[in-house]
Amino acid sequence: MDTTSCDLGSEQTSYVLFKQESLFEESFPLMKEIRRQGKLCDVTLKVDNHSFSAHRIVLAATIPYFYAMFTHNMAESRIKEITMKEIEPHALESLINFAYSGVVKIDNQNVQGLMMGASFLQLNNVRDACADFLKNRFHPQNVLGIRHFADTLGCTQLVTSADRYIHQYFSKVAFSDEFLALGYDELIEIVRRDELNVPSEERIFEACLKWVKSDQENRSTYLPNILANIRLPLLSPQYLADNVATEELIRTSHKCRDLLDEARDFHLMPERRALVSACRTRPRCCDYVMGQIYAVGGLTKNGESVSTVEIYDPATKEWRMGEAMSMLRSRVGVAVMDGKLYAFGGFNGTERLSTVEVYDPMVKKWTQGKAMRCKRSAVGVAALDDLVYVCGGYDGVTSLNTVECYSPKTDSWTTVAPMMKYRSAGGVAPLGGFVYALGGHDGLSIFDSVERYDIATNTWTKVRSMLNRRCRLGVATLGGKLYACGGYDGSCFLRSVEVYTPEKDQWQLIAPMNVKRSRVALAANMGKLWAIGGYDGESNLSTVEVYDPKTDTWTFVAPMRHHGGGVGAGVIPNIIK
Repeated sequence: MDTTSCDLGSEQTSYVLFKQESLFEESFPLMKEIRRQGKLCDVTLKVDNHSFSAHRIVLAATIPYFYAMFTHNMAESRIKEITMKEIEPHALESLINFAYSGVVKIDNQNVQGLMMGASFLQLNNVRDACADFLKNRFHPQNVLGIRHFADTLGCTQLVTSADRYIHQYFSKVAFSDEFLALGYDELIEIVRRDELNVPSEERIFEACLKWVKSDQENRSTYLPNILANIRLPLLSPQYLADNVATEELIRTSHKCRDLLDEARDFHLMPERRALVSACRTRPRCCDYVMGQIYAVGGLTKNGESVSTVEIYDPATKEWRMGEAMSMLRSRVGVAVMDGKLYAFGGFNGTERLSTVEVYDPMVKKWTQGKAMRCKRSAVGVAALDDLVYVCGGYDGVTSLNTVECYSPKTDSWTTVAPMMKYRSAGGVAPLGGFVYALGGHDGLSIFDSVERYDIATNTWTKVRSMLNRRCRLGVATLGGKLYACGGYDGSCFLRSVEVYTPEKDQWQLIAPMNVKRSRVALAANMGKLWAIGGYDGESNLSTVEVYDPKTDTWTFVAPMRHHGGGVGAGVIPNIIK
């Protein structure tokens, strides 16, 4: 029989590839229906009194645990019924259904069993989804339990997130039932951490004393070792006398009294401080506070003072308008204490101000605080322990070296030792239990000098000068280090950044910002630094960039919408609802 061939064209067009995009999308629902009908199933998984039929090929293709079991000549690859352990029945059922549908419901009732099952079956995406579910439900009353659960599963990501939450909200976590239920070793592991975010060491002492007294009969013997891990020298002499020395459990313990005497001597004899263990005198430093960044006051593009407040939410990565202050304020000093934002002094376009405003995010309202004793703009502010230090500035006539100290508890001002230099437009920040004052000018010269204030001795001491002269700079602390960025050196607007390491008394340059920024605000949030606004020598800036110390890089984020630079900045930690 003769055959003929048909010429279908050249070699280049002799075939085509057909791809049905919907094939996999349509196939798995059909496999699910086949399983529902009990057809073609070739394996049964048994847990306790529950049995679940399925198809080996589907389980092997979607669940790593079963891939290893069915493709490596294990005994289970040949038997019909397989008994499962280390997993709850409802979790296994949900994860088998997930293998066919790619969907699993996570709720408060099943999340722990599901996460354990997903970890056992090596379904890492489901495990991570459960971890995210738990992370979004952290609360002071449950975070210690979640951390323990994550630790037993080896879920380091969830453990790290729980630790950050514990650090940031320790004052609230310490009042939870879970905290009182901690074992001795678990308590010590937490209270010895540098990262605990507390306004003062008083919170640590009170939390530990409450832990001891909750089961005094069995726990009082631990008190000397617990006190050794509390930084008693960081407590004020008044608190030591009124609250520590009067505690009966401490009065009746020789070891506890020795630690109390050591703390007293720390205050009474500064020359002997080097003899005290550094672990008991090192201030705590929480680097990963997550909160809302407030840009306060500042200037318009045209250089006019404003009362505007903008708020940056790192979760949405957007700025939104906040409640405006009652007065126009540029060159304003800003500090945050106990969840409230304070705006000190500034310039209203006509005169320098001594007035103070306080913002409470719980009621979303500004109120008038007690006015400072001096008018101050271009002022530096630092919150340390329970006090706010307002340093230097300009009163409309001259640069200032005076320092005022505000106590929110008593709503009162006191004057402390003046700085060694008259500093206007300098940077001020807390670090290691000291208040640092950097750069600035006195009306004649711009400084590279740095001095620090010792609260215990009420004295200022000169430390290593910066590598560059800077006024109108941004200053913040992060990771136990002091950062100074941007500013003006008398001839150039700067984008350089330097960092100070107190242990070495040394400055070093790091990656410069992307743009020049004088009158820049610098804030620490989420383990990074945020440089906000400023002036580049030609125009006021609304741009914002973020520094990551792990990569030594600056990256632009969303710019402010309603400011033209010259803002004050503060971070209010996220509020627990």
